[in-house]
Amino acid sequence: MKSGEKYNRKEFLTTVFWGGMALSFLQYCEKKAKSFLLKITGTNSVLGHRLWAKDFPKASEEIKTQFLIVGSGISGLSACRALSKKGIDDFLMLEMEDHLGGNSSNGENKFSKFPLGAHYLPLPNKEDLEVIEFLKECGIYLGDDENGDPILDDYQLVFPQNERLFYKNSWQNDIVPQKGISYEAKNEISRFFKLMDGYREKKDAQGKYWFTIPIENSSRDQGIIQIEKITFKSFLTAHDFRSEELLWLLDYSCRDDYGLGIEYVSAWAGIHYFAGRKNNWSKKYKDQVFTWPEGNARLAKHLSKYTKDKHVVNHLVFDVKLNENHVEVLSFDNVQKKTKKIIADKVLFATPQFVNERIFNNRRADNFNYVPWLLTTITLKNEFGGDEELAWDNVIYGSDGLGYIDDKHQNIDQNMGEKVITYYKSFSSDNCKKARRKLYDLKENQLRDLVLNDLKKAHPLIEDFIIEMQFHKIGHAMIAPVPNQIFGAETEKAKKPIDGKIFFAHTDLSGISIFEEAFHQGINAVKQMV
Repeated sequence: MKSGEKYNRKEFLTTVFWGGMALSFLQYCEKKAKSFLLKITGTNSVLGHRLWAKDFPKASEEIKTQFLIVGSGISGLSACRALSKKGIDDFLMLEMEDHLGGNSSNGENKFSKFPLGAHYLPLPNKEDLEVIEFLKECGIYLGDDENGDPILDDYQLVFPQNERLFYKNSWQNDIVPQKGISYEAKNEISRFFKLMDGYREKKDAQGKYWFTIPIENSSRDQGIIQIEKITFKSFLTAHDFRSEELLWLLDYSCRDDYGLGIEYVSAWAGIHYFAGRKNNWSKKYKDQVFTWPEGNARLAKHLSKYTKDKHVVNHLVFDVKLNENHVEVLSFDNVQKKTKKIIADKVLFATPQFVNERIFNNRRADNFNYVPWLLTTITLKNEFGGDEELAWDNVIYGSDGLGYIDDKHQNIDQNMGEKVITYYKSFSSDNCKKARRKLYDLKENQLRDLVLNDLKKAHPLIEDFIIEMQFHKIGHAMIAPVPNQIFGAETEKAKKPIDGKIFFAHTDLSGISIFEEAFHQGINAVKQMV
């Protein structure tokens, strides 16, 4: 064999070898890409968008009720509870989705329940007697011990380890950066929390806290409200807070509770995150939280007991007319595909302002900013993480997302079988409408890459363990407390009833989307109505 022939044969074999390797690699990638299920869920935006066209049939059925509640989020459910507490049972609730609960909803697979929105409730302030009473109803608060300290159901409090942070290529307890940070950064973090401790106790001349929950009980002193007119970032800069670690922590905290980061939320809201909760109800538990595999859907389920046989789902309200003695509401039944007319003495709209503006011609939601969110529930093989125990809340430093929660963390048999985690991401932006379009345009594979590229910072091999990924899009997940939102004129205007017959309740009107605000919104609306 000639040397040239030998070279050509070697070249041929090399080409075949690497070609085979490339084909195997491509087949491997294709196999991996198809080895787990991708699916998208979300709120019923298709039905909701029919409010724009209002192409509904004429009413073919009439229903009468004393009180009509539109919307079954926590505000609406709380209102039903408040009516029941007053001995009123002549009411009806309408809900557009096929279930109750709003952002306090959940999904479930064969391995675990998981949240499709809010997933925990911090311990209430001792002054918040309404929420404390509700916790007693739920069997979460079991009474007081001999020292007057509350006895709480330990199985509904977050189990250890409750949170951890992936920072500088390793996991650390707590989400406040600790290991390997500079002396200057440590001092800034300490100085910030001392400042917040001071704000937590501050009261005005009338004895009202500067910052508390519900917000309606906070001080209205103009000097304090002025803080709501600037961004949290401006406030931090003015107080010479500049360390990367502290600014990251505060930005993460605001995105976690408000959807938007420190560049966008008001300084009042930013401070309220740390100062509104007093940690004064329990000496033993301090700042622990209540949580469940299904998240706050557990609380919504407790509240929904008050709506038994008094609610209908898959109903979209699209028109309202005020008469001298009653209110006429038109609602489209998306199952029977017909329109119903509900005649009520009084109506409570426990719906967000972007919905209300489509029902009421004179109401606008231009000044209400709604942050879109993506939740991704991932089912993983039991081997994921190896011997490393997942925390309930797992956060990645510098991440675009908000980390993930271990949905099985509260299960007694949490280490048995496949793991289920839910990853959270808010689309923090100065243009929520643009961010919302971006979210809705993302397809399964794009969503997969978005989520996995983030999680791989802490779990490079996570893709090898995935069984299924479920993406849940919420276009208008929560109101964003940007400057002038909480105490602004538009918010105050949106709170006002119409002719003593139509009332409103929603966290939009508080400016902060948390359980306690929604709960009190429903109670306060009933006080106005009855």
